[in-house]
Amino acid sequence: MLDAANTVDATQETLLEVNNIEVIYNHVILVLKGVSLKVPKGGIIALLGGNGAGKTTTLKAISGLLASERGEVTKGSIRYRGDSVQHEDPAQIVRKGVIQVMEGRHCFEHLTVEENLLTGYYTRTTGKAEMAEMLEKVYAYFPRLKERRKSQAGYTSGGEQQMCAIGRAMMAKPETILLDEPSMGLAPQLVEEIFGIVKDLNEQEGVSFLLAEQNTNVALRFAHYGYILESGRVVMDGPAQDLRENPDVKEFYLGMSDEGRKSFRDVRSYRRRKRWLS
Repeated sequence: MLDAANTVDATQETLLEVNNIEVIYNHVILVLKGVSLKVPKGGIIALLGGNGAGKTTTLKAISGLLASERGEVTKGSIRYRGDSVQHEDPAQIVRKGVIQVMEGRHCFEHLTVEENLLTGYYTRTTGKAEMAEMLEKVYAYFPRLKERRKSQAGYTSGGEQQMCAIGRAMMAKPETILLDEPSMGLAPQLVEEIFGIVKDLNEQEGVSFLLAEQNTNVALRFAHYGYILESGRVVMDGPAQDLRENPDVKEFYLGMSDEGRKSFRDVRSYRRRKRWLS
């Protein structure tokens, strides 16, 4: 668990900068309405909000995957290390060091776990020695994958598939990973294990993370900074520790208030009077 001192230095280099973007699907449906955020080098940044808030769309706008769903960035800019990336295809963005781990794992079910991992190396051109080295590094972080390396991915557990998806991203030696809903469908113990590995990759390998997550409680324990999305807009942002202590966030997203835990009905009524949307 991170403490209040575990924050990102404001003077750190900014890797990713999203500035006031709007996203439209099918030339009609406005999904993002002026979203801005930054990911500093070495940071774990949480993108929080309920289902339909625009978290996944934000990640896909960054990774270049919007076009496959008839979406496009119509306003604003997306820059990585100062260079515009919003008109580049996903493979080019991966080569720049940014890779997305999709919601729902998306393993190749009929390939083995190891074959899945090796597909993550396709953008590298440094040969088999580095590939073997990266594979062993993935297995060091995910020993369970080494045990299941010859098993078909479709027959592994949800937690193992999430590990496989993250491990496949690691094979590309990314500088920044866009991680979409890593806790979805997993038992609490596995969620803690996955987030613990994210923390280790950040601290030991220097990988920066932008993670979209509905599990606000867990995300804010491991992240350095957070942005809260509502209906395609950033309605609040700040250091993770500050967000955890914010009365609005505690009451609506964590189900807590100064009087103690709120019932779902109380929390739902609070949605109608949130001060940031008034």
